Amino acid sequence: APLTLGLADMLRARGIKAFGPSRAAARLEGSKGFMKDLCAKYSVPTAAYGIFTNIEEAKTFIKNTGAPIVIKTDGLAGGKGVIIAQTIAEAESAAEGMLSGALFGKPSDAIVIEEFLNGEELSFFALADGKSYICLTSAQDHKRVGDGDTGPNTGGMGAYSPAHMMTPVLGKKIEETIIKPTIDAMAKEGCPFAGVLFAGIMVVHGVPKLLEFNVRFGDPECQTLMMRLESDLLEILDACAAENLDAVKDRIYWREQAALCVVMAAQGYPGTYKKDTEIRNIDDADTMPDVKVFHAGTKRDKDGRLLNYGGRVLGVSALGDTILEAQKNAYA
Repeated sequence: APLTLGLADMLRARGIKAFGPSRAAARLEGSKGFMKDLCAKYSVPTAAYGIFTNIEEAKTFIKNTGAPIVIKTDGLAGGKGVIIAQTIAEAESAAEGMLSGALFGKPSDAIVIEEFLNGEELSFFALADGKSYICLTSAQDHKRVGDGDTGPNTGGMGAYSPAHMMTPVLGKKIEETIIKPTIDAMAKEGCPFAGVLFAGIMVVHGVPKLLEFNVRFGDPECQTLMMRLESDLLEILDACAAENLDAVKDRIYWREQAALCVVMAAQGYPGTYKKDTEIRNIDDADTMPDVKVFHAGTKRDKDGRLLNYGGRVLGVSALGDTILEAQKNAYA
């Protein structure tokens, strides 16, 4: 939200270096319609779609496309703006709810309706400085609240890096068909992209297709990237902010190990959850080799005790020679 409101522009206007896209470039995440139209114009592979402000036209598109089908609110919705409808009736209800405001509390200016892509999802990251870019690495996150991929979707209950199906060949395909064309397109559209480009990708029969862009590192994916990054993050972000990414391109190194993050959430999340419960033993956990606990929804009370105040509270992260070993270390 701060990026789509122009935070980076305001900082730069005051002579403060900022890592992050301009208001115009942040539309890649801030408006799903803008992103889809850009993909269509510059041949970036993505799901077939339509953008609608009229409910009757939306219903016609839904009937013609069939279910399952994906309904998205055009703007930001705190991670809750996407519904995968299994039936036509469910899709029509979601479209009506988004346009009327009944679903998210305020009406959507527009909705994007997409064909459902059946494949496996991964996250892919690149950095750009407005002129050049560099691909980083991949991750895969898990959204459902319960063990064994059960229960409602959340903001993310864990992630690991690299994604298990990631190969040099797939990485090259993603770079050549999605990352590079998008960076080039943004420059041609007069809003060069600087910051982190987080591509949500569906791999369908070996072919990567773009689901969405985020213009931030993402939580809990970021934790796994930071565990694997051997280089100085500040130096890399500073080079991006100074439009000098080429200077550090050859100094970005990754650990060969896998990293995994397990989110510890408050009881009841993603519904109503308990707050102000005390958290102990983080210092002990941090002394374990290859383990780091990242804070998300924590605070100190006046006595210095550590309490939770958010739904997703801690990102317990670990390295391992395999994903399984990283998982074991995180749970330990």
